[in-house]
Amino acid sequence: MEIFPIAHIENDFDEKFGIPRQSGLVEEVKSRIVFEPAYRNAHAVRGLEEYSYIWLIWQFSKALRPKEEWSPTVRPPRLGGDVRLGVFATRSPFRPNPLGLSCVRLDRVVTDMADGPVLFVSGADLLNGTPIYDIKPYLPYADIREDAVGGFTDRVERRSLEVVFPEQLLRSVPEEKRGALLGVLAQDPRPAYQHDPGRIYGMLFGGYNIRFSVDGSVLTVHSVNLTSSSQSLHVSDDRI
Repeated sequence: MEIFPIAHIENDFDEKFGIPRQSGLVEEVKSRIVFEPAYRNAHAVRGLEEYSYIWLIWQFSKALRPKEEWSPTVRPPRLGGDVRLGVFATRSPFRPNPLGLSCVRLDRVVTDMADGPVLFVSGADLLNGTPIYDIKPYLPYADIREDAVGGFTDRVERRSLEVVFPEQLLRSVPEEKRGALLGVLAQDPRPAYQHDPGRIYGMLFGGYNIRFSVDGSVLTVHSVNLTSSSQSLHVSDDRI
């Protein structure tokens, strides 16, 4: 069996750390889906603009392992990293076949671009450059299951953090990126087992290194650094 990428995604996620754990959690995240040259044919997306959501089938390209190293169990981060569940009972990237499935909002389809057609989407949970193997329309009559239960995820508390982002630092981020960045931070990018309020984390997003700490339910941003140069903005905090 042979499959091959038909497209890749372009967005502000320059590393895995900080990417929302599921698609749709941060609708402010904007991405472009750019087809590979062999599939840049406007006829292939004819009618797609009539849908509001699409499914993406993609590769966990940063979690590749030799097939003989697959494990039947994994440790979901949302369970603290110390509970093992069957790999097929989770959405872990460490799978026999490293395939991901995401539902994203389709904002618009643009065919008259140099690299078109291009799909503009919201709410993706993919790393910049991730290869995409297939795209399918989301069908409400078939894809919604009102009686569905969510396994262990129904028992895990889902909460948003209060984000304290000093105005002078926030202004250093382009306005069109601020909503997505705030949404990503509010989702708590840290591993579930890390709770040290004195630890400073660094997250790459859209060409910036965002350094922050978390104390209880409050995330505080301390500095914003341009990753392409030594320029930086910093706010001191005596608690750290």
